[in-house]
Amino acid sequence: MIADVTKNLNWIAVDWGTSRLRLWLMDAAGKILDHRTSDQGMASLSPDGFEPALLALLGDALPENGHVPVICCGMAGSRQGWAEAPYVRTPCAPPSIGNATQVATGDPRLQVFLLPGLEQQSPADVMRGEETQIAGFLSTEPDFDGVLCLPGTHCKWAHISAGEVVSFRTFMTGELFALLSGQSVLRHSVSTGGWDDDAFRTAVGEAMARPAAVSASLFSIRAESLLNGMPADTARARLSGLLLGLELGGARPYWLGRDIAVLGESGIAAAYCNALAAQAAQVRSVPGQHMTLNGLRAARAHIGEFKP
Repeated sequence: MIADVTKNLNWIAVDWGTSRLRLWLMDAAGKILDHRTSDQGMASLSPDGFEPALLALLGDALPENGHVPVICCGMAGSRQGWAEAPYVRTPCAPPSIGNATQVATGDPRLQVFLLPGLEQQSPADVMRGEETQIAGFLSTEPDFDGVLCLPGTHCKWAHISAGEVVSFRTFMTGELFALLSGQSVLRHSVSTGGWDDDAFRTAVGEAMARPAAVSASLFSIRAESLLNGMPADTARARLSGLLLGLELGGARPYWLGRDIAVLGESGIAAAYCNALAAQAAQVRSVPGQHMTLNGLRAARAHIGEFKP
């Protein structure tokens, strides 16, 4: 198996996150030969630790001779990463290999390119990693004109037109949910799983209609639990709905009256779709499983454009 991978290996696609490292060994046709992961994310590494972490995960898959292009997106190119790949300013097409930063390696077989993220000056915002997902989406829907929603710990809303990211905004909704459900007084009332669709939809509408009262509504979750025995699943859904309602209210200039594609089909992506549909928005979900890899494939297709 390893001999076949080494024989057919043409390039390596890497998604280097804060806590995880994912890579795909690819052949010349862009097909996956092998997929590997580790917990050697950016947060656990110093700059001189990135190459050893990569080599440890590659194992004996590298050929003995020659250069193998390694195209990385994500936090390896951050200021705290392997080397800084400077942001590209919007409006712009999702950055590709022509914007990449090449890093020197001790192993001559590695030819490492770090893709940059995107920056926006006003209002100030940045993304690193999501721009490759956007590139992957546009590789399948190049004529898309609308808004791409990328749910996550820090959800991104990106206005896409004519193949460019016109502008974007980041909302810390996922991180706020984690903090409130795990470290605030609400941790005593909120379950770690389970859901209540009705409670979620009601809370979304409530937050959008009365955003100034959300802080009080959040404490009411605890009070309802103590006084009226609100189920923990309902409390969890209500907390999520209140926070997502605030986000939808803030992101209204992005999604109102535009086509919306939400990256992902289940979990939090489904919650975004449900909340937007309840606002009569034109929303659809897009499978997100291979979107990052598709973006890395798109970058590999333009490797001849790289200028040291």
